[in-house]
Amino acid sequence: MAKKASARAPALRAFQHDSPKKRFDLARFDPKAHPYLSGNKDLDRAAVERLAVELDGLQNLFYADRRYKLLVVLQGLDTSGKDGTVRAVFGQMSALGVHTVSWKVPTETERDHDYLWRIHCQVPAAGEVMVFNRSHYEDVLVPVVNGWITPEETRRRYAQINDFERMLTETGTVVLKFMLHISKDEQRQRLQERVDDPDKHWKFSLGDLEVRTKWSDYLAAYSAAIAATGTSWAPWTIVPADSKTHRNLMIATVLKATFQGLQMRYPTGDQALFGLKIE
Repeated sequence: MAKKASARAPALRAFQHDSPKKRFDLARFDPKAHPYLSGNKDLDRAAVERLAVELDGLQNLFYADRRYKLLVVLQGLDTSGKDGTVRAVFGQMSALGVHTVSWKVPTETERDHDYLWRIHCQVPAAGEVMVFNRSHYEDVLVPVVNGWITPEETRRRYAQINDFERMLTETGTVVLKFMLHISKDEQRQRLQERVDDPDKHWKFSLGDLEVRTKWSDYLAAYSAAIAATGTSWAPWTIVPADSKTHRNLMIATVLKATFQGLQMRYPTGDQALFGLKIE
């Protein structure tokens, strides 16, 4: 196990972006890459399931420790697998301390506030794991591609997001940001599956096709956002996601390493409990 972990570490570093001073181009990353896979499909799927069980135990310790909070951000184009990641990686965890928010178009009330207002209301409390399915990064992607905000406003939002995430980390929140990176051809196949399967029609919108025509614009917007907001306190991890198993295995591995790096401990029990006999 130790050898496998050390072999994967360089791959993880290669897929991380943690400095706004670095140039970044998402097109340089191969969405079909699979450095976390062994090549044996059955073993890799079993590894995901095993990690999901391990993460449940680690999350229970995290909840008991209560010194930290964990915010997991899942970003990606349509069909990149945000829902699938939630099911495969976080599905075994206790609902006691794990919560998920799927961010949609802002409501009228949310639009009456600044764009981070609704986000701040949902960040994790002590001992909680909060998973964002999409996130505040939608506000520097969709408006940019559609020309709704100026370049100056975009740069202001980048700075505001960095300050917001720094504030979170300085008050005990660990921030993990994952960009689920898929190819245009893989997206085509997944969209076609939704069209062909009546049980998946609810997941398909004709608007998805319009967004698809702006593929290059979205890649550019993601590249710019990641370059501007990949910080030492909240780095981005680029996850090659054409393989669903690789996506899940990579994210679960990063999550496990994050939990273990916190050196969590159970709180000291009430001394009155030692020797207590319940009749």
